[in-house]
Amino acid sequence: MARRADEEYDYLFKVVLIGDSGVGKTNLLSRFTRNEFNLESKSTIGVEFATRTLQVEGRIIKAQIWDTAGQERYRAITSAYYRGALGAIIVYDVTKSTTFENISRWLKELRDHADSNIAIMLVGNKTDIKQQLAVASEDAHSYAEKEGLSFIETSALDATNVEQAFQMILAEIYRGISKKNISSDEPGFGGAGVKEGKTIDVSVSESNGTKKQCCST
Repeated sequence: MARRADEEYDYLFKVVLIGDSGVGKTNLLSRFTRNEFNLESKSTIGVEFATRTLQVEGRIIKAQIWDTAGQERYRAITSAYYRGALGAIIVYDVTKSTTFENISRWLKELRDHADSNIAIMLVGNKTDIKQQLAVASEDAHSYAEKEGLSFIETSALDATNVEQAFQMILAEIYRGISKKNISSDEPGFGGAGVKEGKTIDVSVSESNGTKKQCCST
């Protein structure tokens, strides 16, 4: 069991955002970590991550959320991006059916590169654009059930269900760790330490900071 020492959190969980470019991954990240939304946001270049510390099921969790561009030319960063991830959120745009159709490809990539114990959530974003709905909730829910994924629809623009989505996956990760009674000294769960004071890949000095890493290796 992780113990609190000088740090302000019990566990550090790395969660990756994946999905086609333009589905709203960066705005989901900024809405959750900074409560911000940018209508003019451009495609992410390379990798960006931000953190937020919050309480999940009675524990203080430092969530480290990673975001990368969905364009094919950035797929070279795959290995480093997934390394140490305990959770993954696959995002599609509810107004663009092609982004939903591509979920299977993202899911295969995730299962090829991430730890087998990773918690996975399917998120349908941009529910605020109801008049352009192209993917039915029922279809997405059925797909998530078939693949064993949790599912929720969100709007980064008006903040609908954004907090709930991240709370859900963080709680799922925590329950998985508690169930298996895995400590940071044991291998096999995400390949990263989860005890307090252990960082994943990079050091983060502020609870709501954002840092960038170049896409080259």
